[in-house]
Amino acid sequence: MALPGLGAPIMASAADLPDWAKRSTNLANAAIGAKALFATDEFFAPLERMLNPEPAVFTPGLYDDHGKYMDGWETRRKRTTGYDWSLIKLARAGVIEGFDIDTSHFTGNYAPAVSIEGTACDSDDPEVLKQAEWTTLLPSTSLKGNSHNLVKIANTQTWRVLRINMYPDGGIARLRVYGRPMGVFDYSQPNTIYDLIALENGGRAVAWNDAHYGEPTNLIMPGRGINMGDGWETRRRREPGNDWCILQLGAAGIVESIEIDTAHFKGNFPDRFSIQAARMEGGTDQSVITQSMFWDYLIPEQKLSMDTIHRFKEQVLNIGAITHIRLNIIPDGGVSRLRLWGRVVA
Repeated sequence: MALPGLGAPIMASAADLPDWAKRSTNLANAAIGAKALFATDEFFAPLERMLNPEPAVFTPGLYDDHGKYMDGWETRRKRTTGYDWSLIKLARAGVIEGFDIDTSHFTGNYAPAVSIEGTACDSDDPEVLKQAEWTTLLPSTSLKGNSHNLVKIANTQTWRVLRINMYPDGGIARLRVYGRPMGVFDYSQPNTIYDLIALENGGRAVAWNDAHYGEPTNLIMPGRGINMGDGWETRRRREPGNDWCILQLGAAGIVESIEIDTAHFKGNFPDRFSIQAARMEGGTDQSVITQSMFWDYLIPEQKLSMDTIHRFKEQVLNIGAITHIRLNIIPDGGVSRLRLWGRVVA
């Protein structure tokens, strides 16, 4: 059963997300702070695996003391009445657009149905949360095994903790909670400096021409990259031109300084980079891509070095408030992280 007027769950591959998901942040991403708080049962696989930002994997022949190793949250076969449920805390309080309840590799053991409730209570204590006021965000909804079950919801309130009800038992590989983080920026303090592009602050990757070795979303993850795979890296360019990606800031802001980190990239870092930027109101991602080549420069071409955090302040041009950037790497290569330090504007 789906929400009235929203249709049944959509079955899709991870790369085939609807626009509402593509334009959102996964608020259940453990890499930016989402936490597994409680589960009624974790016999076959712990709840925390369900929040792993990496795609679920299946390893034939791998068993542990409880049976077949499954990459997700899996409970034992229930032999009593009732159902299993869990509590997860989102990385940020946010407005939720919809869910991807991913049952990849769960075939004879997936959860037949789920419902999801939300609360604004900011506690980590399961006992406190059990007494909180809960609102149904997704009524009981049938799932398909080994599938991305994508469901859009209609709700404009802000939620902090979710309760996942699994009827009656089984497994879920991954839960993606697509939405917009709220309350990240304090507009009453206009001089506060934020990383405007950070994933945990609502930044997102919009488009790119190549991501052969690593996704642009890695650029805005927390911390330094742990290896070359934890960054954005393109294939070796064999034709004229340069590689690029477009990212959207978490909020409109004025950039005052830039950090670009080539951690672990030594024989394959870009020779140079530049950033173009603009304030885009409305429109689609495709319209942003089309216009991006004509945007003003936020920072003109600068040389890069291997395995280094590069910091730029004087070179950053004052072009006013922006919402999107186009990172040009010349001609190709890999970048680990990008930080845009600045002030938000109303």
